[in-house]
Amino acid sequence: MAGRQDSDNESRRILERVAQETDPSGTSLVARTAKGVRDHVAAADADRADPVEVWGTRIGRILGLLLALGLMVWLVLFLIRGS
Repeated sequence: MAGRQDSDNESRRILERVAQETDPSGTSLVARTAKGVRDHVAAADADRADPVEVWGTRIGRILGLLLALGLMVWLVLFLIRGS
């Protein structure tokens, strides 16, 4: 019986999230995207009971973001110079 209750709660949570994301009167796309990026980099989805996992996730995601930004800057400079 507990498995069904968990399943029902999960289903309700998913339906509420879909309703929030598709509501045209809700927050703007830019605000939702910014919040999603902030939550992703801050490791909001990591297990809060394990601080090593939280900090490891944060460090890894920040390094990945910096690497991606660095590669984009390099690409723009490469294209501007012409070769």
